[in-house]
Amino acid sequence: MMQKRRFLKTACLAATLTVALAACGSTTMMDPNKVALSATMAGSNEVPANSTTGSGSVDAVLDKSSNTLTWKLSYTGLTGPAVAAHFHGPAAVGSNAGVVVPFTDITNGGTGSATLTAAQVTDLMAGKWYANVHTAANKGGEIRGQVLPKM
Repeated sequence: MMQKRRFLKTACLAATLTVALAACGSTTMMDPNKVALSATMAGSNEVPANSTTGSGSVDAVLDKSSNTLTWKLSYTGLTGPAVAAHFHGPAAVGSNAGVVVPFTDITNGGTGSATLTAAQVTDLMAGKWYANVHTAANKGGEIRGQVLPKM
């Protein structure tokens, strides 16, 4: 009877650990060559800031073995259709910089990828890139967010 109870406890513990590990087992966590990055975009992050109620995000993965950056763009509540979106850098929070990688798909839910130079990877990993979405009403940028590694 004791052995059966011990067996059931061990089996339950093993099943719980398996489920927990599977839930945590994303590609970026298991592959040391991949780094997950994200940016939370708002008008208050623009330089100068604007009063848009729009918001958005960029979720990205950098494959350090190939220097390939892939991303997905999401936004809502913009003053009008997006007319451009891209990564800018190098720039600290509160500073502006030129475009380093344009987004070819600027639709909500749009995806893209680019192969970066070693210098671009260094700036990106140092938090010196930001994502920006532009509209006709906010030609300089409606929403912006610094791209940082996910913790």
